[in-house]
Amino acid sequence: MKLFVEGGGDSNDLRTACRAGFAAFLKKAGLTGALPRIVACGSRGAAYADFCTAIANGQHAMLLVDSESAVLPTHQADQDKARWQPWAHLAQRQGDHWAKPDGAADNDCHLMVRCMESWFLADRQTLQLFFDPGFKLNVLPPPSRPVEDIDKEDLYQRLKTATAHCKTKAGYGKGEHSFKLLALIDSDKVTGASGWAKRFIDELKRRMGI
Repeated sequence: MKLFVEGGGDSNDLRTACRAGFAAFLKKAGLTGALPRIVACGSRGAAYADFCTAIANGQHAMLLVDSESAVLPTHQADQDKARWQPWAHLAQRQGDHWAKPDGAADNDCHLMVRCMESWFLADRQTLQLFFDPGFKLNVLPPPSRPVEDIDKEDLYQRLKTATAHCKTKAGYGKGEHSFKLLALIDSDKVTGASGWAKRFIDELKRRMGI
């Protein structure tokens, strides 16, 4: 099975780092046997296009992209997360308006809400250890705030500010740091803090026979 993910930009090195980061995260989440083939697609639009092509060709595939914005309660109201509606979110979101491709289902599509960096807030200890010394933990949104409720641009700005005076690393950069952090964070903390992350991991385990 192929997993088409948003991320990796246009460079081969960054796409390699993207694949490695997701592979490490998935292994920590309990996918200890065979992993899906992780395809780092670069932009979210490219990930959607590649996924649509795979589905049209009859391939087994899943899509993982940032939600970019809040998911409406009506699209995640069911107690059974497998019945949540990511395609409805992507269809109505300004800038996307993506249609669910013929042959695809809601459990083929998964969201990082609101972005991959939201997952980092679930494991602040690892985030601080990665950037210390000089990391300003108190700049981040308070732990009492649900990670999926934090605006993407606000989160990026807070990460930039929190890391501005780190002595051994430059300020947070998506290309330089994001996939290294993804490989280090505690997957159990992420799925405990994000219902959409748990939905993704649970469905992936089901498909991989775990």
